[in-house]
Amino acid sequence: MSIQLNMLQSIQPQQSFLKPTTEATSNTSFADTLKGALNEVNQAQLASEQKTEMLVNGEIDDLHDVMITSQKASVSLNLAVQVQGKVIDAYNEMMRMQI
Repeated sequence: MSIQLNMLQSIQPQQSFLKPTTEATSNTSFADTLKGALNEVNQAQLASEQKTEMLVNGEIDDLHDVMITSQKASVSLNLAVQVQGKVIDAYNEMMRMQI
């Protein structure tokens, strides 16, 4: 079982792999991106709190949905904390650089 080289050269890659799925826009600043991400974390926390209150008050009885919402909020908050740590580490590393 041998593979012929001319067969491999005739295979063309799919175009979707060649193009990025999201295009970067030059008008979006880092601060705007960061604010948007923190807003999403805040919205997840608020949704979790709201569903927990609704469960406690007896307005909803779907514990699974409440737990899933709570875990999503927890994961997004943990990610934000990890990113914060990495940003601080990168800033400190830049401050230690000699010019």
